[in-house]
Amino acid sequence: MTSRRSTPRWLADAVMYQIYPQSFADSDNDGVGDLRGAAQRLDYLSWLGVDTVWFSPLFASPFGDAGYDVMDYLAIAPRYGTNEDAFALVEAARERGIRVMLDLVPGHTSHRHPWFQHSAHDPADHRYIWSDRVGAPVRDWIPNQGRRGGYYLANFYPIQPALNFGYARMDPAEPWRQPVDAEAPQANRAALRKIMAYWFDHGVSGFRVDMAASLVKDDPGLAETAKLWGEMRDWIDATYPDCVLLSEWGDPKTSVPAGLHADFFLHFVGRGMRSLWDNSTGSRGSWWTDQACYFDPDGRGSMAEFLSAWGEADRAIDGAGFVALPTANHDFSRLTCGPRTRDMVAPAFAFQLTWPTLPVVYYGDEIGMRYVPGLPDKEGSQLDGEARQGSRTPMQWDDSANAGFSGAPADRLYLPVDPAPDRPTVAGSQADPTSLLHQVRQLIALRRATPALGTGGSVEVLSDGYPFVYLRGGSHLVVVNGRREPGRVALGGLSGAFRPLVAHGAEVRDGDVVAEGFGYGVFEL
Repeated sequence: MTSRRSTPRWLADAVMYQIYPQSFADSDNDGVGDLRGAAQRLDYLSWLGVDTVWFSPLFASPFGDAGYDVMDYLAIAPRYGTNEDAFALVEAARERGIRVMLDLVPGHTSHRHPWFQHSAHDPADHRYIWSDRVGAPVRDWIPNQGRRGGYYLANFYPIQPALNFGYARMDPAEPWRQPVDAEAPQANRAALRKIMAYWFDHGVSGFRVDMAASLVKDDPGLAETAKLWGEMRDWIDATYPDCVLLSEWGDPKTSVPAGLHADFFLHFVGRGMRSLWDNSTGSRGSWWTDQACYFDPDGRGSMAEFLSAWGEADRAIDGAGFVALPTANHDFSRLTCGPRTRDMVAPAFAFQLTWPTLPVVYYGDEIGMRYVPGLPDKEGSQLDGEARQGSRTPMQWDDSANAGFSGAPADRLYLPVDPAPDRPTVAGSQADPTSLLHQVRQLIALRRATPALGTGGSVEVLSDGYPFVYLRGGSHLVVVNGRREPGRVALGGLSGAFRPLVAHGAEVRDGDVVAEGFGYGVFEL
């Protein structure tokens, strides 16, 4: 591990927004979102208060896995536009004070990538992981259709051959294994730097790194994978010091000290996000349990698991990076899902935007878009029982046809628009000063105006039940009640005047915090 690194100042203050490009805004009315459509909505994002936008994969792809099967890392997929459209969007966003991050898929490519097409026919090409017999587990080894014969290792779907970053351990029973310092694994590291440099040179501010922990195989403790990202970080710090890597690793205590600037608490890790708003409905995979989350309407959950994981990560990071906390993502159920309706989710935003994490808002969550059940599989969205398409429906802009997403016929849309007659829209929410959207905007503005509520302010938990009460920076009291029943907590020795900055069903009364069902508040001491 290298000595403690510094991070760009802008990242500490960032409020991020994830765009699923095929579902956000369609400018050419072909039913699929695109970059020009997204550019036309930048003023909305500026109004909302976000300053960093992360796009799910935009690169050329056959879209067997919604773009996570990359065919060319240096070219925008034609359905989204051109490289020039991407450069123009980056510039237009920068003019509004918004940075753009892209999604990097480093662990595998599409089987149609020219690298794989060459490797499938050339036994001397070890850019991918090849064996002349089936390895273990059997389901991950795919028969090769090229002249080379044999089998290749796939990361997820058979169409996603794993790039060779080497193995941490050799095994005589598996002679195909190569060490991390072999020629092909080192060539793949060089290729990653080349890809990132191209987009950094064109104004992109960073990458969300897909499955960052998966690169080096048979890597106990992920030590060699950590070294790999440490090398990448050293290169970025020396060459592009204002750029960042946000990893999909799910273990910030390991990934951030290794060199990544930030890492998510992810639902499938079983920690952090699982204990907050995963209510075991919607996109349910093999990880699904009946464990109640804290933001459970009946109040059956606990903050204990989150607080334990958060404390462990915070101590390990020691100010050298950040934990990112998303409202949802393209693989996971939205906040508004199952029994949790959109009038219940504001407390989750109040927590996310006042806890010392990097907040990431998944597109549409800010208006209460719901997880839509029962949709058809689309581009590999149905994975191991997880119906991920329910969180990928078109953004709901207004009450016009297709919710303002596209002028295409409804049957040509990437996915159907939520059919609910009371579906929320941006236009309707902007017109209603009591809407979830206005509450989220108010919380973002408050975070920006109040350094004690950001990533750098201290946090002291005063009550970990209902309501959840904590002190930020020694100067701001936050109250969050994730259930429908009201709650009351005695503040003990904490006294003085409490000036409400944001108060929706919460108050300080006679030395106690009192919160209505789904109430929250931020008070200045």
